[in-house]
Amino acid sequence: MFVDVAEEAGLSDVFYCGRDDRKDYILEAIGPGVALLDYDRDGFLDAFFVSGTTLEGFPPSEAPSNHLYRNNGDGTFTNATETTGVGRTGWGHGACVGDIDNDGFDDLFVTYFGQNALYRNTGLGSFTDITTEADVGRAAKWSVGCAFLDYDLDGHLDLFVANYVAFEIDRVPRRGVSPTCQWMGQAVACGPRGLPGETDQLFRNLGGGRFEDVSEKAGIASVGDRYSLSVTPLDYNLDGWPDIYVAVDSQASILLENRRNGTFEEMALFAGVALDENGDVQAGMGSAAADLDGDGRLDIIKTNFIQEASNVYISSASSTFEDRVHTLGAGVSARYMGWGVGALDYDLDSWPDIIVANGHTYPEIEGLVPDNPYRQQRLLYRNVAGRRLEPVNPPADSAILAAHSSRGLAVGDYDNDGDPDVFVNNMNERPSLLRNDSPAAGSFLTLRLVGTQSNRSAIGARVSVRAGDRVLVQEVRSGSSFLSSHDLRLHFGLGGSTKADVVTIDWPLESSTDTISDVASGQFLDITEGSGITARSQPSHAKRGPD
Repeated sequence: MFVDVAEEAGLSDVFYCGRDDRKDYILEAIGPGVALLDYDRDGFLDAFFVSGTTLEGFPPSEAPSNHLYRNNGDGTFTNATETTGVGRTGWGHGACVGDIDNDGFDDLFVTYFGQNALYRNTGLGSFTDITTEADVGRAAKWSVGCAFLDYDLDGHLDLFVANYVAFEIDRVPRRGVSPTCQWMGQAVACGPRGLPGETDQLFRNLGGGRFEDVSEKAGIASVGDRYSLSVTPLDYNLDGWPDIYVAVDSQASILLENRRNGTFEEMALFAGVALDENGDVQAGMGSAAADLDGDGRLDIIKTNFIQEASNVYISSASSTFEDRVHTLGAGVSARYMGWGVGALDYDLDSWPDIIVANGHTYPEIEGLVPDNPYRQQRLLYRNVAGRRLEPVNPPADSAILAAHSSRGLAVGDYDNDGDPDVFVNNMNERPSLLRNDSPAAGSFLTLRLVGTQSNRSAIGARVSVRAGDRVLVQEVRSGSSFLSSHDLRLHFGLGGSTKADVVTIDWPLESSTDTISDVASGQFLDITEGSGITARSQPSHAKRGPD
């Protein structure tokens, strides 16, 4: 059902991260992400791709930069990087989206090896770099994943930043010189094992465009140095306060439980999401949260290094998790190196499916180590009624089978036809735009939530949709996947139902709930806190994009 239409759609620029034949340093291997946002509020998703660079560098006029593509509403994009002011060069990695000043226009945070960048959306079709005045770029670290969330429920979005390695290129050993610089008998880039880790950061939004680093007082720094990568906020214990899951490379992963008093407590080992089903440490890369088994609780998916199966942590009523990747049928993931991951109901049957972007870290081992190609196909798992994640075997010409060394992945309905599409940032080549041509058009609901007392982006809102005998649960989330950020709109496949019997929105603000009954399927709805449905539109079937 997926066709790669990136080139025809105008997404033809190349985004870099080191050389493509050999990686001398781990800095060259992590790669870039992608973030989706409707920056100009025209109702169509725009796409922001992050770019790194190479150690050799480029002539100033040819240096690769981040790109923002404006969606033209006809299935094509226009490069709006220069006019929007977000085309910074350097070692870019991740991006996340959220309205930090509650003005109705989503802002953008970009992580770097070096100083991060916070861009405020002017609402006039451009962005302003407010990193310095916002005080979120003082400490130059190697930052990777990020997410906006309102951790103290004051109506203002705060910022969590995952930091990877304390990396100084002149102090890092050359490839192959020690056991931590070898893999499967081959000389490879050193790390992360053997290199110093970093502490993650939490910035509290003070209003007025300023933030305060509360990493120490909130208990984030007390977790200690880790090789953190992706960030997925979720309310894992259903207490109404956002918690934070961090996928960690080569160490135990992190679950920060919100203590509802401005602090967090690390609970990953106790909750069962720190290690794999055998109690072993893995090299965690990407992460996602979705209610895979339909019990109303969010489960956690984590992608890992090759020869390590992904984790599918299924939540229980006691707010603990069990890794069921093998019993659910997703053990095939061990044959691939997973990065970006997203939950999407691609066939609109009401059960969230999973898509994973893959690609090896070390291009130089291809041909030297069997079954370890640098470029790898994507993996798509069909959720069979919550009982099994069935690897999809698509036709030979499917974009799912195309081999790339991919990193960031973000899900969103760019053509507004009612089914979710997938954007992928590939290493040192043009990105992929996997257009979903699902035949089940119409059996869906897409909701854009607008906070009033809660943060304007409604990040952290929990939505339950009852359609027939199914209750579907999602949360509005910034960040997640791998160094990426999905569409903030929530997409629900409704299976065979022609309507949602009840839609319930629990807003981030405590005791704020909206309930809407008898909502016909096949609609895009804006729902405003306290006001119910404030706008509606039909899918754009005439705008399927180029073939």
